[in-house]
Amino acid sequence: MGKRIATRRRGKGSRTYRSPSHRHRGKVSLPPLKDEEGIVTEIVRHPGRTATLAKVSFSSVKVLMIAPEGLQVGQRVSIGKREVELGNTLPIGDIPESTLIFNVEAMPGDGGKFARTAGTSAVVLSQGRETVVQLPSGKYKNLNPRCRATIGVVSAGGLTEQPFAKAGKKVNVYRSRSKKPFKTSGVAMNPVSHPHGGGSHQHVGKPSTVSANAPPGRKVGRLSSKKKKKKRRK
Repeated sequence: MGKRIATRRRGKGSRTYRSPSHRHRGKVSLPPLKDEEGIVTEIVRHPGRTATLAKVSFSSVKVLMIAPEGLQVGQRVSIGKREVELGNTLPIGDIPESTLIFNVEAMPGDGGKFARTAGTSAVVLSQGRETVVQLPSGKYKNLNPRCRATIGVVSAGGLTEQPFAKAGKKVNVYRSRSKKPFKTSGVAMNPVSHPHGGGSHQHVGKPSTVSANAPPGRKVGRLSSKKKKKKRRK
């Protein structure tokens, strides 16, 4: 009797495949403040994130924010229409062109969606009815000028350059982010674990192309392309 393949088990969301949220330090986003100034009280590491976080104390609330490269404890940061300085959060419509920004909002007030990984940043390209921002992937995004972003580059940029040295360390790091620390090909598995498994040597043993109507668990290999309806000419 077969069993569910690893992809389906991950989809169930059991504790084995979930990020340990009880170890996380809390929600990390831009606070819904209009015009306030706060002070950085502490810089901390987050087990489930690559970037370093900053605890910022405002007059009305204490929040966790993604720390830019060069931020220090005791430094003052502001939210609202303020100076374009490191760590300040402004509407992207008020940020000059060619400025490096991170934690960019997709919609005004959503707390930040783009450029949040360690060492990444976006660039303001042009201003107009919409602000054009180039994301770390190179993609251009037209955003509402009222969307906010923080000035600078996300901290911990050299994190990926440090070698793991031991396999166990890599497992712990990837599990804290709910990612797979290693990959096993289907042909290397037993037949009970994957449709491509089994045999005296590693081979698929059957056509690797599968139907679009194949049931879950069987739909592995080279999937057929999604059919697109042809637009009728009027």
